[in-house]
Amino acid sequence: MIRTLSYSRALIHLIIGVTCIVCIYPFLVVLGTSFQSQSDIILRGYSIIPKNFDFTAYKMILRSPDILLNSYMITIITSLAGACAGLWVITTYAYVISRKSYKYRTHLSFYAFFTMLFNGGIVPTYILMVNWLDLKNSILALILPYLINGWYVILMKGFLQSIPEALIESAKIDGAGELYIFVKIVLPISKPPLASIGLFLLLQYWNDWWLTLLYIDTDQLIKLQYLLIRVMKSMEFLNTPEALQFGLVKEGMEVPTLAARMAMCVLAAGPMLLVFPFFQRYFVKGLTVGSVKG
Repeated sequence: MIRTLSYSRALIHLIIGVTCIVCIYPFLVVLGTSFQSQSDIILRGYSIIPKNFDFTAYKMILRSPDILLNSYMITIITSLAGACAGLWVITTYAYVISRKSYKYRTHLSFYAFFTMLFNGGIVPTYILMVNWLDLKNSILALILPYLINGWYVILMKGFLQSIPEALIESAKIDGAGELYIFVKIVLPISKPPLASIGLFLLLQYWNDWWLTLLYIDTDQLIKLQYLLIRVMKSMEFLNTPEALQFGLVKEGMEVPTLAARMAMCVLAAGPMLLVFPFFQRYFVKGLTVGSVKG
């Protein structure tokens, strides 16, 4: 019996190990290719360990470090502020519709679900943000559109419904108000779904470039992802005959467009890879609890 269990555990560890290698391998290829020259990539293909380390792609991307650092700052500010504000809005909404004593819980639940099926569209949203709210070229335009999501509300509601009603009633008997119960009792025991949804929001804000394209015209508020897209388009233009004709590049000059793509992936995804381990403790638990308690 013991030998059977050890064989089973070894098989499980083997499967998990192979899965981890399969998941990590593409990122290692991206990281290694970002240090290759354009000619090496064309001749030898993508590689984890470059034959000759070449930093040309990073030099071209980091040619204007002030702009890159400013984009990092804007992305960090909007990601942290959006994730924190979004967690508060989503959790308060979900807490209200999870309480059986609330009269309009069914209506508000349907409203959250309805937004998962239909939305206002690009044109009405743009008119609302620019003409009515006057948020053109404002940092709030990079935060407000993603503050609440119907799926996250339903996910959080599923967990909050699992909290015993007797716990809340006993707190009321002791004289606690609704805000005190929510902040001091509900939130501390809701760490798993908060971490899961917080990670989703953080990734959504960090990877966003669409809001910058729609609402931002000034270079001071450009987010990282949109800046990298602009850099990539500029490099692709340098490979065209027009760039040679206008004197933007010299004859025979090598523009590392392939390596630049990989370098931009490393610059964009690197910070999130460092953040994820802090959420991993609660991530799986938050998803499973919220999905079971619908």
